Amino acid sequence: MMTEIPHDDHILSILTDGDLDVTGQFVYGSNFTFLVDVHCQGEQLAAVYKPSRGERPLWDFPIGTLAPREAAAYLTSRALGWSLVPPTIVRDDGPAGPGSLQLFVDADPEHHYFTFTPAQKQALRPAAAFDALLNNTDRKGGHVLMGNDGHIWLIDHGVCFHTDDKLRTVIWDFAGEPIPEPILDDLAAFLAALQGRELEDSYRELLDPDEIASLQQRAADLLRQQVFPTPGPGRPYPWPLV
Repeated sequence: MMTEIPHDDHILSILTDGDLDVTGQFVYGSNFTFLVDVHCQGEQLAAVYKPSRGERPLWDFPIGTLAPREAAAYLTSRALGWSLVPPTIVRDDGPAGPGSLQLFVDADPEHHYFTFTPAQKQALRPAAAFDALLNNTDRKGGHVLMGNDGHIWLIDHGVCFHTDDKLRTVIWDFAGEPIPEPILDDLAAFLAALQGRELEDSYRELLDPDEIASLQQRAADLLRQQVFPTPGPGRPYPWPLV
């Protein structure tokens, strides 16, 4: 059953209203990405800021749309009640202009999918279902992190929600297996909510109508098939893998 993450609202208010101070830059990656401190009424937190003007042009995603896709991934994670994606918003007044702003999670970047133990990978079924739902075209191993508290986080969702089938991920561990009942229950509740006006309106601020319709269809397909997808005949893995 879907649940709200109580502290998320407070974090979102800080991300939305706080002053941003750039403190560093992530040098690995295709797009400009900065570490910022967010200050709001005596509170401070670290966040990752990705300005839209720093996006590398892609042939299959319109320029300037990666930031809202990052926020849409968080919206999906929260609506499902899975707490997979750190709180994420779109800020129009960032230091380099509009872009996504995501809570920085305290995790060892060297401890990711490819260094997880077999037992740790068994906890990735929600992540596999999440990527299938989002139609994630770039789930690298380094985008699957484990916080210092053991919580699994998924990051980097700028190239999701395409209307064409473009699932590329390293998490094929469960291909063809039945999707567990609790995940199906959450997907069913999510689809029902998405067909309601309030949640759909939230997506309309971030995605095109045809992308929202495709999201609904993918949720319905997962519920109908009730198995994790298998790799297609095209290129089912991202590159580089990490």
